Amino acid sequence: MIPPAARRRAGQSFRVAARRPIAAAGALRHRGDGRLVTSSSTDPGKPTDMNGPTARLSRRHALQGGAALGLAAATGAAQAATTTAGSGSGRKIPLAFNDPIWNRETRARLEGDTAPGKFVHGYATGIVHAVRSDEAIKPLFGFEVFSGIRVLKQPDGSYQRLCRELIFYRDLKTGELMDEWDNVLTGERVKVVDVANDPFNYVISEYFPDPPSYGGLNTDKPPKRPLLLKWDLLGDIVSHDSDIHLYYKSALDPARWPRESSGPMNQVSEMFRYFMRREDVENPELTHLPHSGVWARLTPWLPWMLMDGAPGHIYYMGKFSSIKTPDMAPANVLRRVEERWPLYLTAPDKWVDPSLSSLENYARTQQPQPPRRKP
Repeated sequence: MIPPAARRRAGQSFRVAARRPIAAAGALRHRGDGRLVTSSSTDPGKPTDMNGPTARLSRRHALQGGAALGLAAATGAAQAATTTAGSGSGRKIPLAFNDPIWNRETRARLEGDTAPGKFVHGYATGIVHAVRSDEAIKPLFGFEVFSGIRVLKQPDGSYQRLCRELIFYRDLKTGELMDEWDNVLTGERVKVVDVANDPFNYVISEYFPDPPSYGGLNTDKPPKRPLLLKWDLLGDIVSHDSDIHLYYKSALDPARWPRESSGPMNQVSEMFRYFMRREDVENPELTHLPHSGVWARLTPWLPWMLMDGAPGHIYYMGKFSSIKTPDMAPANVLRRVEERWPLYLTAPDKWVDPSLSSLENYARTQQPQPPRRKP
């Protein structure tokens, strides 16, 4: 779920989460020659359009809220537009979809909270499906994304967007979070691995961010392009589309990970749709924009499913929202965060490298499983 700007790490996503959501985990790209290939008509909280002349905001945010309203420091059209009559204070920020500064500030308020010392939690929930040829799409299990995002304003007006995100998987019958799963596609009981992406960072500026490097897998550096994201006005609702389509080298080399890998390349797409009230977007007193949305992600089989390179892929479908406090997440989700991942109850407070997706993190934290025993 995990997912928002340079947050478009390949792999699985949240970022929830997302994110993301949070994140889902994740979900933050190369073609056969090792070059990252992406295409997108919109710009999420993750990178997109990596093979073209520009990079776009990335994923797994999705699962998260956004950041800054430091319009006192903003210049140009955005600054001139901040003084018309409006909400509670008698002022409002007019919508300026074609202004890169407005896009930067609004994206920051959406991703996090621009007030000093504050951060935002994100939550996402949904279902993971199996997609195989010659059969109907099959629901497999649920997912839960929990994330924390902080945005830090920099001297040049940009924001560091700092995130950590978790994805847990849920039994569709019992509703319990899983540590093991009976793979209905193979008949094998497998160990479930939580997604824990820390960090998943990128910069929100008036330009599209550089593509993520994914620990050196991507070396693409497209030229800078003004940050003009995809926004629409639906009555009194402002919507924001954030899509990313990736094709990049897999960190799970099938020669070393024959059971976990889906092949030498990853094909990943994430689609976010954010919805917020127009009066909130125009309100200069709101340093975070409350929002909800929907998130879809297409990705290879999750490595822990142990699909042995079988044809097919995974389809995440869920919804997400920013939440005011951790206890707004379901009790079993919060309990697992507190017991297993307490660090994730707060957002990062400083920039750290590298930022990796759940696929790269899996390759770093897990070991290849032995061949399946024959019955």
